[in-house]
Amino acid sequence: VQLQASGGGLVQYGGSLRLSCAPSGNAISIWDMGWYRQAAGKERELVATVTSGGNTKYGDSVKGRFTISRDNAKKTVYLQMNSLKPEDTAVYYCNADMVVDKGWGTEAQVYWGQGTQVTVSS
Repeated sequence: VQLQASGGGLVQYGGSLRLSCAPSGNAISIWDMGWYRQAAGKERELVATVTSGGNTKYGDSVKGRFTISRDNAKKTVYLQMNSLKPEDTAVYYCNADMVVDKGWGTEAQVYWGQGTQVTVSS
């Protein structure tokens, strides 16, 4: 099972982007899902998380501008990013706490996506 993230790209200051992330393969249950980002030369930081029940949490730098949501039927998490700033430029990673079918049984662990680049120009 892999997490497939998409939607990154180049956008101007004040613009918007929407990221999506979903697992490939057989994810049986998905609990918390989230987005993190890592800018060049910096540590990875929390952007937003959402529980299976819809409770959300945001990093201070994105509150009021970004919205995380999920479609449990599609097993997909989204990140709507508005009012983008150059300091939002980073590689964005999705993650999910999932139970997956390994063939020989099931296993619960946290999976990370491959990252998608978001670049905001000034």
